[in-house]
Amino acid sequence: MVPYKLSYFSVRGAGEIARQIFVYAGEEFEDNRISKGEWSAIEPNTPFGQVPILEVDGKVFAQSHAISRYLARQFGINRKSAWEEAQVNAIANQFKDYLNEVRPYFMVKVGFAEGDVEALAKDVLLPGFKKNYGFFAKFLKSLGSGYLVGDSLTWVDLLIAQHTADLLADDESLLNEFPQF
Repeated sequence: MVPYKLSYFSVRGAGEIARQIFVYAGEEFEDNRISKGEWSAIEPNTPFGQVPILEVDGKVFAQSHAISRYLARQFGINRKSAWEEAQVNAIANQFKDYLNEVRPYFMVKVGFAEGDVEALAKDVLLPGFKKNYGFFAKFLKSLGSGYLVGDSLTWVDLLIAQHTADLLADDESLLNEFPQF
């Protein structure tokens, strides 16, 4: 068995999809939850000064989407063809664009920046959410399989489902226009 160690903060965030992939695949892994107090000692030893990081057989790599792609490929939930893999990657890249678009809202919401969270929800989150979930809804509708790509689960299904669940915890009305999610 390959020894996997995933390191991330003790929150869902960018490390959660990797955790979900491990659980879905039934693979054991060390879930190293980093506290705020530990972070300053760990940060200089990470590849890019951030987490999550994944250690596999003593080798370390970073970036949440790279980790998710690697694990999905290892455990068979990445794609069934090169075309489907390209679609998975396109959706993942669009999701990153969406997160960059709505980042000001989330930075204020979690307390990493100053600002008016209600104004940012109206002016930044809602327009970005509606635009991008409109794109994702087209993928769901075009296939009719209940999955974003192909006829089985891929890691981008987990990615968007996790983000959707996190948003719904704060405001269920966000999905009024997108009942398919």
